[in-house]
Amino acid sequence: MSQRRVTPYVQFTRAEWAVLREATPLTLSEAELAQLRGLNERVSMREVEHIYLPLTRLLHLYVAATMNLYEASHVFLGTNARKVPYIIGVGGSVAVGKSTMARILQTLLARSPGQPKVDLVTTDGFLYPNKVLIERGILDRKGFPESYDIRRLLRFLYDVKSGLPEVTAPVYSHLYYDILSTERLTIRRPDIIVLEGLNVLQTPSYPNSLSPAQSAVFVSDFFDFSIYVDAKERHIRRWYVERFHALRETAFQNPQSYFHRYASLTDDEAEATALDIWERINGVNLRENILPTRNRAQLILEKGEDHAISSVSLRKL
Repeated sequence: MSQRRVTPYVQFTRAEWAVLREATPLTLSEAELAQLRGLNERVSMREVEHIYLPLTRLLHLYVAATMNLYEASHVFLGTNARKVPYIIGVGGSVAVGKSTMARILQTLLARSPGQPKVDLVTTDGFLYPNKVLIERGILDRKGFPESYDIRRLLRFLYDVKSGLPEVTAPVYSHLYYDILSTERLTIRRPDIIVLEGLNVLQTPSYPNSLSPAQSAVFVSDFFDFSIYVDAKERHIRRWYVERFHALRETAFQNPQSYFHRYASLTDDEAEATALDIWERINGVNLRENILPTRNRAQLILEKGEDHAISSVSLRKL
């Protein structure tokens, strides 16, 4: 008799997950969804109803339960409760759709009961500036663990979870492919923070503690909930190539774009260039650093070839 596979997750088909929406209202219009979609994304209103509304309901319940726990702790300790944001980490590969997912989630959560204040932060802002990457000889490894200022990201999360009234984060420009030295994102005590990025679930082997006296601290240690957006590599590679073609016709046309040189490529040259970048950089990063973190997430959203989420896995409590 074959043994039943043991898993720490409760697994749902798309239909099973959709039922868990219950009475959660749809608060997003088609026009608003179009503004939230990333380039070459295909998220439909049906996807929002079947996947995002049940997820919004789950997170609303989790946030409420966590806030009650914080309140109970303060009552026990006899201290005054300070507003501490609930942090949701969203990870996954380049081109898998995690940025679009994070934007939709931010919008829906902000319209959930009580209308919490929800901020979205991307880890792109915590990449080292190009000048530093060039000095270290790792510009072509942007997105790999060593390209991030992990200490700065950890300090940001530490300050947020300490209840500071105002915390700032660096801002990254995809147009200039670099950190904007004159801009900052200011976070003022939100109820929820959605932190999205390639590296959010990684546990780097290099030292990244906040001080020499502390043991290693990881970004995910600050999460109250984490999500991994997953798909087969062959699908993600194709989506990356399709996005590259789309960017060649749009953002790359801007003379100020770091990648303006790609705007004049022929279709065949663009295809070959995108595949080369994937095989040398993004595919390697996915296999070596991102995919191994998949099972550290509390929720895994599995996408099919058409970009639609086909199954959901929720970690058992």
